[in-house]
Amino acid sequence: MSPAVVALGGGHGLYATLTAARTLTKDITAVVTVADDGGSSGRLRSELNLVPPGDLRMALAALAGDDEHAQLWRDVIQHRFRGTGALAGHAVGNLILAGLAEVKNDIIAALDELGHILQLDGRVLPMATIPLQIEADVVGLEEDPRISRVIRGQVAVATTPGRVRRVRLLPGSPVACTEAVEAIDNADLVVLGPGSWFSSVIPHVLVPEQREALIRTRARRALVLNLGPQAGETAGFSAERHLHVLSQHAPSFRVDQIIVDSGTVPPGSERAHLARAAAQLGAEVRYADVSVHGTSKHDVGKLGAVLGDVLAG
Repeated sequence: MSPAVVALGGGHGLYATLTAARTLTKDITAVVTVADDGGSSGRLRSELNLVPPGDLRMALAALAGDDEHAQLWRDVIQHRFRGTGALAGHAVGNLILAGLAEVKNDIIAALDELGHILQLDGRVLPMATIPLQIEADVVGLEEDPRISRVIRGQVAVATTPGRVRRVRLLPGSPVACTEAVEAIDNADLVVLGPGSWFSSVIPHVLVPEQREALIRTRARRALVLNLGPQAGETAGFSAERHLHVLSQHAPSFRVDQIIVDSGTVPPGSERAHLARAAAQLGAEVRYADVSVHGTSKHDVGKLGAVLGDVLAG
């Protein structure tokens, strides 16, 4: 029986994790953030009051089947319209998901239907079935560095020139997706990250029912750190700082292994600091070569091998 893997995140980080997980099993559930307000997703969200479809579409593409028909549909849903008209910049899959959600009056049913067309290995679910907003406390935007300003919106938070101190979801304490909670409860391995730390990773522990599922699950839990700080959200962050802010947002959250690319944290005092921060999460740090050399991208084959080791315990 194939192990059940649940991967949580959004955007390109989740795409990498899902592709890596496919080297281990076909029983994969993607749980996706739903706070994006930029680009095609933001336009559809504001016009239709729709859960932003872009990150959901990317997760569907990552799990698409391998035959020629499924791969054609993967390419179709990822295609963006060109030109300068009303459709310019929209991803085809975003429009398909928007139409399916209206026809079925259910975003979960829409995702399952498109997943069937794509011959999905696994399932894609939102972390909540309504669109959410991210609100952040940011310092460094005023002359007095102690003054905090509230910034609202995923794009604004991701690109702020200030320093993000804390994020919240609006509405507060949103209802979790029931199917996502069930998947976490029944998983053998749960993977959080990599991705935009404040807008794609931390939101997953801000949904109360989902956070409780992450705490109680019997699955092995892995946290995949980014390969470096991200301009805007985490500029100047050390690996240790990433763990501290996660702990601050969810003090009771625990993981088993924290996967860190060995080239991003050199041996020495920084690793000692990181080990202490990991201990706050009940975790051990696993250093491994998981990057595509010369890039800021994870190597999905190497990451898959490390996730397999975590799964094996």
